[in-house]
Amino acid sequence: RPQFRYSLISIKAVFIGVIMSSIVFQTFNSGAPILDIGKYHAAPLNTLWLYLVLGMVFGVIGVMFNRFLLTMQTQFRRFYQDKTSRFVATGGLIGGLCGIAGLYWPQVTGGGFAVIPDVAALHYSLTGILMIFLFRVLTTVICFSSGAPGGIFAPTLALGTLFGSFFGYAAMLLFPQYQIEPATFAIAGMGALFAATVRAPLTGIVLVLEMTDNYQLILPMIITCLGATLLAQYLGGRPLYSVLLERILMQNGTPPEKTGDAPRG
Repeated sequence: RPQFRYSLISIKAVFIGVIMSSIVFQTFNSGAPILDIGKYHAAPLNTLWLYLVLGMVFGVIGVMFNRFLLTMQTQFRRFYQDKTSRFVATGGLIGGLCGIAGLYWPQVTGGGFAVIPDVAALHYSLTGILMIFLFRVLTTVICFSSGAPGGIFAPTLALGTLFGSFFGYAAMLLFPQYQIEPATFAIAGMGALFAATVRAPLTGIVLVLEMTDNYQLILPMIITCLGATLLAQYLGGRPLYSVLLERILMQNGTPPEKTGDAPRG
């Protein structure tokens, strides 16, 4: 990205920082993963085509998700018209509704880290997983695009886990001869949606494998994340953070530099 000048030294510094942070975390956490969702077997070779299909589906979902979020962000800004009263009232309304939803259906609110282990363990029905996914898309997009404090990283991982689990659950029912573990699709989906929205497949692969400690799933992760990223690029989707940065620069009166949107790693 033109706003950030990469160099070999900066890349080396990032690698050193990642290695040291991983060592320190595992030392104080007794080697336990950040997301403890269990250990799973490596995916059988005859199921790898399913991960490619999942990646392509996530490519479409990623493009649609980005466009939905950016459209909602534009609509909220038009509604606010730089009026603090409207911003505060909207924040109070959304916060109150999310609070009520959290009391009766906590799976659709929050960052999502709490729901990921339950979804991976198939504690919900196929319909239940799909409903949680759809409602979390709404709550995530509305909260983030409204300007409420918080990020998009954890909710994106949760959404990827939900749809990946839904896909794996359906594949298990459709292809019983494959001996499918739906949780492996949940893990692959976690990285795939991140890769499709941010267009950083390498980051998605390493991040999810590191967080879940399921390094044996690296092959399906690569297939899913690359499939999602390439299809998202083919469909004309743009990296979410690049578009958000451009909007911030435009608001501050700084025209963004023109750049291609190839995957960044």
